[in-house]
Amino acid sequence: MRRYVDRGSGPAVVLLPGIQGRWQFLSRTVEALAAHGCRVLTFSLGRAVDRGEPVDPVRGYARDMARIDAMLDEAGLDRAALCGSSAGGPVALQYAATRPGKVTALVLASAPGPRWAPDPELRAQMRRPWLNTLVFLAGTRARLAPEIRVAFPRRLPRLAFTLRQVITVLRAPIVPSWMAERARLMQAIDLAALARQVQAPTLLVTGEPGLDRVVPVAQTHEYLKLIPEVRAVTLERTGHIGLVTQPDRFAGIVATFVHEAAARVHETGQTQTHG
Repeated sequence: MRRYVDRGSGPAVVLLPGIQGRWQFLSRTVEALAAHGCRVLTFSLGRAVDRGEPVDPVRGYARDMARIDAMLDEAGLDRAALCGSSAGGPVALQYAATRPGKVTALVLASAPGPRWAPDPELRAQMRRPWLNTLVFLAGTRARLAPEIRVAFPRRLPRLAFTLRQVITVLRAPIVPSWMAERARLMQAIDLAALARQVQAPTLLVTGEPGLDRVVPVAQTHEYLKLIPEVRAVTLERTGHIGLVTQPDRFAGIVATFVHEAAARVHETGQTQTHG
């Protein structure tokens, strides 16, 4: 039984969700990318490490790497573009750095920068993730509220978006302890060293600096100094979750980049199964 989502046809894109780990939060993004001529593969992230296993910065996201490898093999793909959203960015970064022959392009969407560290509020939540679940949800809502108001200036569309998110949380509940594991692992890994190893063309997609109150845009832009072939684009009228609030605009930007990278692969005589 297939344990991943596979939509559309064209150059393959592996879409990795953020800290909550559930692909369902990106369901409209998946459909938008498919509508823009991409074959989109995604799955929900599980535990970052085995139960009781300490965080190991050397192995990093080993479980996720193996999961992506297995998914590509099952899908009949030799290569794919990777798009990591927020905390999914470091996962995509490690994959691109350690498996250069399998990655046609890398997209980091509002990803934590190479010097990321949790603030005091997040550190407290990481220590007692289950006890602080409501605090985390309330804090996330407060940080995202300004950008949601800008993305949906009219009240009814804003309420409809909020209702969809609530339904998604109920259908695909988050696991606070897994989120804490991922935050600890992200802090332990040398993201700067990984960035310097990336060979694939890379696109940084961020919202406006004043609207992303989760990961500062300047922090994501630090990869401009580390990744050899990289450029950045701003998704206007969005903040941290532009790929969710404006999925079609986001998909248009990413699909164009992915198609350009796939054309370069074709020109150099390398092969990729599109499906």
